[in-house]
Amino acid sequence: MTRERPPDELRPVRIHVGYTDMTPGSVLVEMGRTRVLCTAVVEQEVPRWMRDSGRGWVTAEYGMLPGSSPERVRRDAYTKGRAQEISRLIGRSLRAVCDLEAMGEVMVRVDCDVLQADGGTRTAAVTGAWVALWYACVDAVESGVLARNPVLDQVAGISVGVVDGVVLMDLDYEDDVAAQVDMNVVMSGSGGLIEIQGTAETRPFSRAQLDEMLDLAAGGIVELVDAQRRATFG
Repeated sequence: MTRERPPDELRPVRIHVGYTDMTPGSVLVEMGRTRVLCTAVVEQEVPRWMRDSGRGWVTAEYGMLPGSSPERVRRDAYTKGRAQEISRLIGRSLRAVCDLEAMGEVMVRVDCDVLQADGGTRTAAVTGAWVALWYACVDAVESGVLARNPVLDQVAGISVGVVDGVVLMDLDYEDDVAAQVDMNVVMSGSGGLIEIQGTAETRPFSRAQLDEMLDLAAGGIVELVDAQRRATFG
């Protein structure tokens, strides 16, 4: 293992608000060398199966741009299994902190495009998507599309794992390919667990290691939530 960061240290985190001019919810999130562009728009419609329900919806799409990794990513990969699974993760994470009843029949669409991948793209996307969602909803309130902001809490995600027997947080690509255990954790700003995705890549891991990974993830998410607050509330 050649990692220079301490096990509990995040890579440098940067959240650039208003990264593009065309969308009110536009955020570039950087986690080290991983960069994800998150945009969000509010539409005055809901999916067909939700019509006349009086409830709103939040959905997300995730994809890696062709030049985001050393080997070119095919554009049709946006619609393939991994991208769909991550898209659903992001959507679930955002809906968990929104009051869908308060939205009325309005839908927020969030797009997360990976510009550069160096590990942790799905968790960086969750973190950036929340900021984009917040700004899109603020704009919708100001324009009268929403009566009030339906976002109840923050949400952020972080990767953790076991590499050479050591529990680490915020795995980059080199950490990830060497990991015996790979886990992604999504939590609310108030500390509630939303999603845990964990896999033993080579051998089973212990309950003590699971607890250590969750504790490490919780500490990292506190830092990410603070970064979100600085990006939204100053």
